[in-house]
Amino acid sequence: MTPLAPAQAEQEERRPFRSAPQPAAVRSRRRSRRPESSFTSRTAVTLVLLLATLYMILPVTWLLFASTKSAEQLYSSNVFSLTDVSLFENIADIAAQSDGVFFVWMGNSILYATVGAVVGGLVSVAAGYAFDKFRFRGRNKLFGFVLVGVLVPNTATVLPLYMLFSPLGLTNTMWAILLPALCNPFSVYLARIYSQAYIPDETLEAARVDGAGPIRSFFSLALPMISPGFITIALFQFVAVWNNYMLPLVMLTSERLFPVSLGMSLWQGYARGYPEFAPLVITGSLLSIIPLIIAFVLLQRYWRAGMTEGAVK
Repeated sequence: MTPLAPAQAEQEERRPFRSAPQPAAVRSRRRSRRPESSFTSRTAVTLVLLLATLYMILPVTWLLFASTKSAEQLYSSNVFSLTDVSLFENIADIAAQSDGVFFVWMGNSILYATVGAVVGGLVSVAAGYAFDKFRFRGRNKLFGFVLVGVLVPNTATVLPLYMLFSPLGLTNTMWAILLPALCNPFSVYLARIYSQAYIPDETLEAARVDGAGPIRSFFSLALPMISPGFITIALFQFVAVWNNYMLPLVMLTSERLFPVSLGMSLWQGYARGYPEFAPLVITGSLLSIIPLIIAFVLLQRYWRAGMTEGAVK
């Protein structure tokens, strides 16, 4: 064997290491294992998703079928069977109950949830934007207090809020529900995360050079960039205010100010002694989820990410 030249030897050393060729049986065994493991993982994921879908759909399906039954048929017929009582008859009974107070409750819930979603979401986005982009003394400590507020459950703040609002004469008013909905620590935390991801510092610096102030920069540049985060926060706020129960229970005494969550609880208490209220509670519960479905369907197209990705190089 002739020795290699120095240049050829150096070239041979630089070549990447190649493993010895494997037998055909080993290669075929590895190829056969990959599809099997992939099929098993896909099957497991499909089963988990199927169970989660059934967990979410079955209660709504039962609610839809049960709202077409009378009080007697509700406990005597099959769960998913149709009866001669229609959904519209139960809705008519709801409208006739207490001069249509149910629709007053629905209007109150829509008002509380809409104001909490739009105004409260805007306040949270502005606060998160300020914590992210502005530099001021004590910023991190103040944001730490916000994070502590995330750990406190909402039910623990109901009595302190009542003690604050009672001397001001705000109890048993709409302000007792609207004002607490304007501030949500978790929404502020989420807004800061979105601000860090979607709003480049270079864009704000360019706007500042062009003469835009902080308020104009926020409404003209930052808010359109962070619109996916604003929609997400607004939906979280909408659902949280819509499902709020403890705060209206403590703050409100007039039935005309009740949200639909508290009104349904009131009728459910009546159903224990008067079974004819049971179809009203079930049908009212079905109607109460329609605004939530409409909100998610209309706003889901705004949930898009990466609006400013690649805008600044």
